Amino acid sequence: MSEPATEELLDLTVTVNGVPRHAKAPARRLLSDFLRHDLRLTGTHVGCEHGVCGACTVLVDGRPMRSCLMFAVTAQAHAITTVEGLGTIDSMGPVQQAFTECHGLQCGFCTPGFLTTITAYLDDHPHPTAEEARDAISGNLCRCTGYQNIVKSVLRAAELKSETTAGPA
Repeated sequence: MSEPATEELLDLTVTVNGVPRHAKAPARRLLSDFLRHDLRLTGTHVGCEHGVCGACTVLVDGRPMRSCLMFAVTAQAHAITTVEGLGTIDSMGPVQQAFTECHGLQCGFCTPGFLTTITAYLDDHPHPTAEEARDAISGNLCRCTGYQNIVKSVLRAAELKSETTAGPA
């Protein structure tokens, strides 16, 4: 009986959250798995593994991308931002702060995908209405919240970003 063929590992360098990260991975490793298993950045969650739920959304060159639909090898020429790159517990980004203030999460499984999606959305749409906010998050699924506090979080994050951009009065 012959031994199963082992898949060749590639040396990958991916810039994640502004830092070049190196690891070996198979050519067909999904970006979501590369981030979680090879780089130990477990903030990116994997839900449906089909690009439907949005839990695995990261920013690729500032644009939302389902990391379960992208091979890690294709990320090498791009800047990847995960939820870990949006801020820390001591220095939250505006979207994280808004989610905290407005109770925009419950179980938290879907939250990383919402945070990255909303971050990119607000860069292009700094003053959304509630309807526009609801439309912006329509590609992310949450089984707990009913979305009301997530929409409030989008609107509050827009306020926070606006305050930061305007600077002190």
